[in-house]
Amino acid sequence: MLTDTNKDGKFDDMTRVADFPGVHGITSKDNYMYLCNNNKVLRYAMNEDGTLGKAADTLIKDLPSGGQHANRTMDFGPDGKLYISVGSVCNDCKESDKETATMLQVDPITWKRILYASGLRNTIGFDWQPQTKEMWGVDNGGDAKGDEWPPEELNHIVMGGNYGFPFAYAKREVDQSREDPVGNTKEGWASKTQPSVLEFPAHSAPIAFAFFDSGKNKGDALVCWHGSWNRQNPSGYKVERIKFDSKGNPTGSEDFLTGFLIGNQRFGRPAGLAIGTDVVYVSDDANGIIYALKQK
Repeated sequence: MLTDTNKDGKFDDMTRVADFPGVHGITSKDNYMYLCNNNKVLRYAMNEDGTLGKAADTLIKDLPSGGQHANRTMDFGPDGKLYISVGSVCNDCKESDKETATMLQVDPITWKRILYASGLRNTIGFDWQPQTKEMWGVDNGGDAKGDEWPPEELNHIVMGGNYGFPFAYAKREVDQSREDPVGNTKEGWASKTQPSVLEFPAHSAPIAFAFFDSGKNKGDALVCWHGSWNRQNPSGYKVERIKFDSKGNPTGSEDFLTGFLIGNQRFGRPAGLAIGTDVVYVSDDANGIIYALKQK
């Protein structure tokens, strides 16, 4: 728990509130804090001072094993359901567990879960557009397919949607390096998938995504591009603003925070987002710091 006690725009107090190895997903609702790692979802009661109770309820303990993508992101949607993103175990193999490369929907009363969407290689960042209440997310494309393909994707995530992985990417672009799926062709598989809405440079590695819920930027979204590790000319290493129109449709993008990449020199890796009423927090996990961008 980070606290700005004297309101000078800098955190000057840090309190350790939980011990949970591998925790990545964090969300809160109705005076409870929810944390998840690659296998479990825990719930802690929140005290009035913001600290957490020592005892935790284990709500889920059998999420798919992490493999290549062990980070799990979760949040409550406008419908009150809990959504958990589960990335693929490997780079582009056919998954043996039907819950990998998916978005899960969890009933917070029974804690039973269903597949909400599939074919999502690793949609770590997702959120709901404030005007339409529709889910959007940024997906990581596969590796080892060249410097320029496949692109990273912005997807409109709908119940029952299949977004192509591992046989297709972007706007139903077939991965010709793969064998046909059992009982179908790659082209046949791709024809029934949901195409991406916007595409971005390959290997930029989207890792966080959030909408502005208020203020002059309401309805637009920010995405953290963590940055490429296997590209001849690096891509990503910045925070980008994705513009949405009044009907909740994306219209383009522009740089929001840069300077982490100059030429081929890399100075940081944007990793996390928190958007407040008058400030945007961006974490940099290469340097272990958090930036505060105050809105004017």
